[in-house]
Amino acid sequence: MAKILLVEDDISIVRNLTEYLRSEGFSVESASGQAKALEKIKTGKYDLLLLDISLPDGNGFAVCAAAKAHSDIPVIFLTAADDEYSVVAGLDMGADDYICKPFRPKELTSRIRSVLRRSGKLQTVVELDNLKIDTARGIVTKNNSEVFLSALEYRLLLAFINNKGAVLTRTKLLEEIWDVAGEFVNDNTLTVYIKRLRDKIEDDPQNPKIIKTIRGIGYKVGD
Repeated sequence: MAKILLVEDDISIVRNLTEYLRSEGFSVESASGQAKALEKIKTGKYDLLLLDISLPDGNGFAVCAAAKAHSDIPVIFLTAADDEYSVVAGLDMGADDYICKPFRPKELTSRIRSVLRRSGKLQTVVELDNLKIDTARGIVTKNNSEVFLSALEYRLLLAFINNKGAVLTRTKLLEEIWDVAGEFVNDNTLTVYIKRLRDKIEDDPQNPKIIKTIRGIGYKVGD
């Protein structure tokens, strides 16, 4: 699963774009400025950078230059500046693509996947035991037979995949799936959907091997 670092200081853009990209099967972290972005690049491993050019403590050009010096990570600029200078400067620095604000989420997702394919970093199929999740096509199969999930069940499964190996609290899961089905999601609803998801993907839902309960804390998928 591709891991994206979103460098953007607009809180609403970060919140909405993070939610959307996670629903599309990407793992997303964010940084609000140049300093935080540079710190994350040094300590973390990412498959792609989404960079705003204008940052409160610097600019995306500096982050791009540092990232390219550190690794071969692909870069897409998000910018309100559609002038020729900004576009050329970004591409000359090694950026793989750019998209101007306001942008259409589906177009951005398409460009992200295109850049990841060119760079050989796009992993579209995730395997969990006898379960396969094709995040590019939104298809889940078990023992080579398709498993049909509701939008909220699929979003819940993606939340676990995006945080594979980590323990997710119920509060965190509620944040991940909030309003995806256009309805209020409460703690009782979460319990129902975890049960429904287990019924569809586990060999023995009463003794789950994929979605494990960590008593007193939450749930975990993978080691």
